[in-house]
Amino acid sequence: MTTPLIADPAEGPGPAAGRHDGRAPVTAGRRPGSRWLSRTAVNGLLAIAAAYTLFPLVWLVTAATKDAGNILGGNVFSFAGFDFGHNLSTLATYQGGIYFRWYGNSLLYAGLGALGCSLVSVAAGYAFDKYDFRGKEKLFAVVLLGVLLPSTALSLPLYLLAVSTHTVNTYWSVLIPVLVNPFGVYLSRIFSAGYIPNEALEAARIDGAGEMRVFWSIGLRMVMPGFVTVFLFQFTAIWNNFFLPLVMLSDKNLYPLSLGLYNWHSVANASPDFYPMVVSGSLLAVLPLIVAFVTLQRHWKAGLTAGGVK
Repeated sequence: MTTPLIADPAEGPGPAAGRHDGRAPVTAGRRPGSRWLSRTAVNGLLAIAAAYTLFPLVWLVTAATKDAGNILGGNVFSFAGFDFGHNLSTLATYQGGIYFRWYGNSLLYAGLGALGCSLVSVAAGYAFDKYDFRGKEKLFAVVLLGVLLPSTALSLPLYLLAVSTHTVNTYWSVLIPVLVNPFGVYLSRIFSAGYIPNEALEAARIDGAGEMRVFWSIGLRMVMPGFVTVFLFQFTAIWNNFFLPLVMLSDKNLYPLSLGLYNWHSVANASPDFYPMVVSGSLLAVLPLIVAFVTLQRHWKAGLTAGGVK
């Protein structure tokens, strides 16, 4: 009869012996060198992407300080030929300061248009989410089909409607079409489902509040991050809108910045003196977008992360 072999406690566990202290076996982790290399590669790619994104803005800032000769000669990044003050003076006085009239028109179109579109989108998204009515999902499917249509394809039908309503070449021909945004309605329905609990609405109705009061005092306040997100998207889209004003407007006094700078750039091909005005005007045109995003970034970030954490 053979007796089982018993390992000597002094010799420690053998190669095949397991851990008896409740801890998992120690496994080799990633080597510090490979981790450092992967982190360096990711940071390098991010730095390249950031440089690629910021380079046009840097070029615009430096080119706005040059005269026509330095811009056309490629001496944009040199310290010679600083002429920013003269460029601004020319921009403010050319044709009676029409540039700043275009600036005001763009603020009007983008500000009022984005505000009205945000209200319409949030109200429609709230209705699609909180109310049950016949044909709701079919109607919402039509809204989603509107997201698929490019805005340029709608310009001709919108122009024909403006002709029939006698609003061509007026402020209304640009303001009215931008009040409706199918993507904003879709986004607002998602925000309404994530931010507005049904219990809060029911409590307000029990207290005697009407539907408009419930939406205005409770629903709109709770969905404010979504409202700001839709506002920023629409403000940027209207500010950069070019094709709709090109179709609707023929009076230069009604032009937005995008259309006015395009006309100056077309003239600059024959008269290079327009290049400093075009570049300086383009630099000033970026400022409202930067101010809007920096001012509202807290609400915007909260809106983008809606639904990410339950």
